Amino acid sequence: MNDTRENLPLVLIVDDDEAARLLIEISLTDEGLQVQQAADAEEALAAFAAHRPDIVLLDVNMPGMDGYECCRELRRRPGGADLPVLMLTGHEDLQSIQRAYEAGATDFLSKSNNWGLLAHRVRYMLRASRAFVNLTQSRQRLASAQRIARMGNWEWRTDEGRFAVSDETLDVLHLRGAGLDGTGESAIRLVHPEDRAQVIDAVRQAVASGEPLCTDFRIVPPDAAVRWLQLQAEMVRDSGDGEVGMAGTVQDVTERYLAQDRIRYLAYYDSLTKLPNRTLFCEQLGRAVLRAPRSSGRLAVMFLDLDNFKRVNDTLGHSVGDQILASVAERIKSCLRQGDTTGRNYEEQFVDVDNQARLVGRHGGDEFTLFLADLKQDSDAALIARRLLASLAQPFVVGAQEIVASASIGIAMCPDDGGDVETLLRHADAAMFHAKEHGRNNYQYYSHSIGAAAFQKLALESSLRKALEREEFVLYYQPIIRIADASIVGAEALLRWRHPDRGIVPPSEFIPLAEETGLIVPLSEWVLREACRQARAWQLAGLDPVHVAVNISAAYLQRANLAHAVASALEDAGLDPHCLGLELTESVFARDLEATLTLFMGLRDLGVALAIDDFGTGYSSLSYLRRFPLNALKIDRSFVHDLPHDEDAVALATAIIAMGRSLKLELIAEGVETPLQLEFLRAQGCERFQGYLFSPAVPPQEFAALMAGGADHGRLLCRAGL
Repeated sequence: MNDTRENLPLVLIVDDDEAARLLIEISLTDEGLQVQQAADAEEALAAFAAHRPDIVLLDVNMPGMDGYECCRELRRRPGGADLPVLMLTGHEDLQSIQRAYEAGATDFLSKSNNWGLLAHRVRYMLRASRAFVNLTQSRQRLASAQRIARMGNWEWRTDEGRFAVSDETLDVLHLRGAGLDGTGESAIRLVHPEDRAQVIDAVRQAVASGEPLCTDFRIVPPDAAVRWLQLQAEMVRDSGDGEVGMAGTVQDVTERYLAQDRIRYLAYYDSLTKLPNRTLFCEQLGRAVLRAPRSSGRLAVMFLDLDNFKRVNDTLGHSVGDQILASVAERIKSCLRQGDTTGRNYEEQFVDVDNQARLVGRHGGDEFTLFLADLKQDSDAALIARRLLASLAQPFVVGAQEIVASASIGIAMCPDDGGDVETLLRHADAAMFHAKEHGRNNYQYYSHSIGAAAFQKLALESSLRKALEREEFVLYYQPIIRIADASIVGAEALLRWRHPDRGIVPPSEFIPLAEETGLIVPLSEWVLREACRQARAWQLAGLDPVHVAVNISAAYLQRANLAHAVASALEDAGLDPHCLGLELTESVFARDLEATLTLFMGLRDLGVALAIDDFGTGYSSLSYLRRFPLNALKIDRSFVHDLPHDEDAVALATAIIAMGRSLKLELIAEGVETPLQLEFLRAQGCERFQGYLFSPAVPPQEFAALMAGGADHGRLLCRAGL
């Protein structure tokens, strides 16, 4: 040991985090240890050469040479081979642990705020180091080393019929008062019943062969928990070289087995829900699939996904979301009959789930998977699914909040829907998405039609991802007509996809897919820029300036700096801001209102017009309409379709128009198809409309022709409705 002025052990702390070094130093100096600091590996190697510390605390993640390489270099330096090195890491995964030992670390410890635990670990390693250095100096030091290593010695003399263990063995292994009477039979009784045959066979083989003995097994002390031991021994011979017994050591290796179980647990179990993870679940499902042909029962695979769970994380935070996921796991387990293996806590030891009839695992995120073997009939899976849906429908209580959740479940049957793990999970997943498309909070069995639809959707998604770079998207423009004189005063830009094989793909088919995949964001950016470019191109071609309206999706509004994007698009196109309008749905009011108001104010300051699209179909509020700087309301086509014959439609349209006029907002009716509809809207004071009565959405060239030709005198004054 290093002999300092105060004869205190010297600890070298190596960490690039100054605050961490300071906290560790305070903890260690409080425990009577001296400390030397180093901010990186180079400083650490220099400090080791200059001060010869008694132990090194080495951070894994450092700039330049990391902790693993620094440890290897220390081992290569003179005097570094036997130096205790404690690696400090923020990771507990198997790879990090293996790398630490491969680099030559004596031990590893996860970083935490429990610096007192670190001080005790340092003390322990210093004691162990000191004990091993002095191991050969005296029998007293040997006994001390045995206690530190949780090791004792024993002897079995067959010629004397005597079995003896050292006091260290009795103390370390909690065997005081265990009833050892000096015979081998009394020791064997302490061995775990499942391991006795193994130990007896190992001893017999060693006696028969004369080779050294080494075996691990469990014992059950009378007043302590089950322990793992490692038994090592060699044959004892008399002066005539005759074998008269065995002598060796026994060591408590319980912590090693617990560490191995912990590593295995991390590899196969989800730390949040304590359920088998995807790897373990798929392994066990594979075994269940292999057993299925030999079983008279049916095998069902379920894929369960929580509905709209992202909203919980976004609104209440991931900590609340994690609590709900853990509760969901408990409810799923409770829905399966007793005896089903669904995973256990690590503290209960690693769980052997081989050959289980039922298993639930966490697939990832808010997705869970189950398999149910030995079902009498396919409909039994539906009974479990309904039980799951009913249980998950009960509110989750987190703190003072009640949160209601639901789930969508897909079911695939083996072998009808697949004979391997990958196919069964894929088909159960497709059935789950089918359940979501049917309103969520329900279950669906897989069918070949679902598989075909899922394949078609996947193919469409793949094509959609390439469509932008291949310039397959185009904008059509539907004229917006001033009712007073049937003149074109604007246009709504509507996205169309010219698929190379399918032709024009309806927006209703690809827009939801774009929103689901996140492609709506770059797609919205392209629409905004292309509409501005086209509006300016018409002006440069000699047409009168026309107001172009662009639809903005909620996803684009949330993820983009919209005001900046709009300003950039206008500047690049050279378009006057007053020629651009943005149409947003009422769902924008469900966002952070203050952030949305700030955004609207910024857009107003740019000079861009703002309209609420599809008004009346979403979250309407007069207070929001008064507070936000809006220019127009667009009356949804569903309120126009049954005019003027349906009394309810008349009442609703009349109320919307009256409200808009009172708020001094421009009113634009969508979906006008008949002269009678137009006549009613004009009589009520609606100023503008768009619809097939005048023109559908048309390509840019046709819209330019409509503008240049006066649109055939207002399409004969909108088919004589004006």
